[in-house]
Amino acid sequence: MSERVGERTELIEKVIKVNRVAKVVKGGRRFSFNALVVVGDGKGRVGYGLGKANEVTEAVRKGIDRATKNMKPVVIEGRTIPYGVVGRFGASRLVMKPGEEGRGVVAAGPVRAVFECAGVHDISAKRLGSSNPHNLIKAALDGLYQLKTFEEVALGRGIPVERLRAAQGA
Repeated sequence: MSERVGERTELIEKVIKVNRVAKVVKGGRRFSFNALVVVGDGKGRVGYGLGKANEVTEAVRKGIDRATKNMKPVVIEGRTIPYGVVGRFGASRLVMKPGEEGRGVVAAGPVRAVFECAGVHDISAKRLGSSNPHNLIKAALDGLYQLKTFEEVALGRGIPVERLRAAQGA
């Protein structure tokens, strides 16, 4: 249990969006909040969570807890992803391409936060379709979770890893 507590302090936590929701009741309006949060270790594990509560701080805390539980590993080759991929969720599409060394993260808003939390430093991403932050985060994670290592792909195709890497670099 103590390892998990120590591990949690190293996590990168990014609050993407805080939304206020009003419920009309007899005496007036009741406000509650939801917070969309992305959490990662910067070493290839990332997850997201949505927390709902009557206070912003409590909603953020719940979002962080859910995101930490939902963390999954993603494949990273050096500082970038091994190959281009398209993530899809709802009406959002996200085209992700590996970036050259030192290029940086070329992506906006919620997608940038996902890449920073995952530990991807050089990548280019373009949003197609809906710009809803919830859908964009899920599309980014869908694309990242689809990625496989060169070894896994080469084994599935029955070819040497060197041949696959050479073809990818061309």
